[in-house]
Amino acid sequence: MKTRREIVANWLPRYTGVPLNKFGGYVLLTNFDRYVQLFAQWHRVPVMGKDKPMTSATAGDITIIIFGMGSATAATVMDLLASTAV
Repeated sequence: MKTRREIVANWLPRYTGVPLNKFGGYVLLTNFDRYVQLFAQWHRVPVMGKDKPMTSATAGDITIIIFGMGSATAATVMDLLASTAV
């Protein structure tokens, strides 16, 4: 991997289990798994990436991702998400 886009294309799906084209245009980040579960339940969508470090759910144009604990992980996912917009 040489470019930022190649890194993002590899890391986000690997961490979340979700292909880039399945992310919503708006992303909510949380460090509470319960919020992802409730979001999925309210919108009747599956929780994706249960075997991955960052589970998520997408309903319409909104994706919620649990980044786990720690500001370093939050910074990593923010950097990756910001790079998808480039």
